[in-house]
Amino acid sequence: MKQYQYTVLFEPQEGGYNVIVPAIPEICTFGETMEEARAMAEDAIRCYLESALKHGEPIPKDAEPTTERLAVSM
Repeated sequence: MKQYQYTVLFEPQEGGYNVIVPAIPEICTFGETMEEARAMAEDAIRCYLESALKHGEPIPKDAEPTTERLAVSM
């Protein structure tokens, strides 16, 4: 069994956490707790990879996003 690892971003939102996977932009999910958000992310990634393998599509490589805090003057 092969293991894949992806960077996952958990963004706090009212009522939980929004989850995105930079390497797989089609994935966006949500969980009310970090544990639920993590489980939702794992399930979404697994489903995506299963579909890609089934259809002979390439498996995306992990992507680490660059984050930066910007100051905007008004």
